[in-house]
Amino acid sequence: MSDPRPLLLRRGPLLLTALLLCALPFYLDAFWLRIGLFSMAAAIGAVGLGLLSGTAGQLSLGHAFFLAVGAYGYVWLAGEPGPGLPPAVAAVLAVLLAGAAGGLFSPVAGRVKGIYLGVATLALVFLGHHVLLTADSVTGGFNGRSVPPLELGGFTFAESGPELTVLGVPFGAEERLWYLGLALFAVTWFTARGLLRGRPGRALAAVRDSETAAAVMGVHVARYRSAAFVVSSMYAGLAGVLLALSFRRVVPDYFSLALSVDYLAMIVIGGLGSVAGATAGAVFVTALPLLMTRYADQLPLVAAPGSGGGSIGPTEASRYLYGAAIVLILLFAPDGLHGLARRTRARLRRRPSVTGPPGSGPSPAPGRDGSDAASDTTARAKEHTP
Repeated sequence: MSDPRPLLLRRGPLLLTALLLCALPFYLDAFWLRIGLFSMAAAIGAVGLGLLSGTAGQLSLGHAFFLAVGAYGYVWLAGEPGPGLPPAVAAVLAVLLAGAAGGLFSPVAGRVKGIYLGVATLALVFLGHHVLLTADSVTGGFNGRSVPPLELGGFTFAESGPELTVLGVPFGAEERLWYLGLALFAVTWFTARGLLRGRPGRALAAVRDSETAAAVMGVHVARYRSAAFVVSSMYAGLAGVLLALSFRRVVPDYFSLALSVDYLAMIVIGGLGSVAGATAGAVFVTALPLLMTRYADQLPLVAAPGSGGGSIGPTEASRYLYGAAIVLILLFAPDGLHGLARRTRARLRRRPSVTGPPGSGPSPAPGRDGSDAASDTTARAKEHTP
């Protein structure tokens, strides 16, 4: 029977993190829970873009389009006007709809790469924004549409449902959606890591490094590129559904080119090709403007929202900050926050074995006969060459 301790040691930090995240709604107010919800939704979309750009090496500027497909697809499928489907069914269909939109574009993604694919996907953002503004019967036009609450088994993820109190803490919309976001993010985390560690991840990495070598090894380059684009679109659609539920109202102006650039910043800051890095970058880019908005009156050179006089608002200031973060990452840590954390952990693990107690130098390595290295070196020096 194998010893379970190594497995517990490996899974211990993950379990502790999960328990901590599950306990947060009992202690945090709605503002912090809302930041967490937006961060989880952004992390789901960033993981999808990381698979496409970091692992497959495909540049995409159209991620906001697929987020809009997921968000508006859920709103139309579950709302009125619309088919009025059960919200759970509408959410699944909205994710599949985003994947279908990615599948329609996948022939282009399978044959075009680099900056050319970036320009092609850029057209999706402008086309999608135009459709959102003009298709009033589906999208509500400029003013957008309210989002129907999600219901699962009679449980409503909104304050309009039955009053719920857990351990003396009233659970409103943010508390309920928090656990939904955790569940969706957990599914995203484990499925993405499974893809990266399995054969698809190795094939996509081979395509990114050398298309010729990948083709020689039997990898169908165009097929894997197209599949990566479809999977990334489905992750974006899931993120769009969670964003819509968190915002409770969707408007076209949110799904603009700036949102696509934000997602590129997330995966660059966090680290390309890393699920944990994409998550860290998503939290950083999402939480920074919200925190600066709340504490704008306490920050130097930052004015409160709506202030005049040409002052810098929290949104602009946050974009300057994570723009500077991108420059610093590219200069000093090209593998992002994930690579920086990995190197830091490696240094901390090596330090106890190299440094001894204060005032003592490094201990010499033992010789072949169990003596120290100095005596072993001395003994070899006395040997005569035959």
